[in-house]
Amino acid sequence: MTPDTQKIELLIAMAERLILAIEDDIAALQAGRPKEMRTLDPEIQRLTLTYSREAANLDPQRAKSAPVELRRKFVTVTGKFREVLALHARLLTRMRRASEGIVKAVADEVERVRAPLRTYGPAVHPRPVGAMVYNSVV
Repeated sequence: MTPDTQKIELLIAMAERLILAIEDDIAALQAGRPKEMRTLDPEIQRLTLTYSREAANLDPQRAKSAPVELRRKFVTVTGKFREVLALHARLLTRMRRASEGIVKAVADEVERVRAPLRTYGPAVHPRPVGAMVYNSVV
C-alpha cells in the first residue's frame, strides 16, 4: 500500500466521521435542540481541522495512481460530504437569520416603548421653530 493510498483511505475515514457528525447536527437543528450539535465538540473540531489540512495536501496527480475502486469511493464520499455541508450551512443560515430577526424585533419594541410620547401640544424650545420663523438667523 502506497502512502498516497493510505492518505486517501484516511481522508475517506475522516470524511465519513464528519458526515455522521454533521448529519447529527442537522437532526439536532431540525428538532430545535442546537445545544446537541456534535460539531461543537472539540474532538470533531480537531478532526475538521485535520481533514482540511490533509485534503489540502493531497496531490491530485499522485492520487490518480490509487486503485480505481478507492478513487470511486473517495469521489462518492467527497460528494456526500459536500451535500451534507451545504445542507448544514443552509440550516445554520436560516437559524442565524431567524435569531437576528427576533433580536431586531425585540430591540425595535424596546426602542418604541422607551421613546418619549409625542403630543400635539406646544413644545418647549429655546427659540421658535416651524413655519412661522422666516427671518431666524442660525
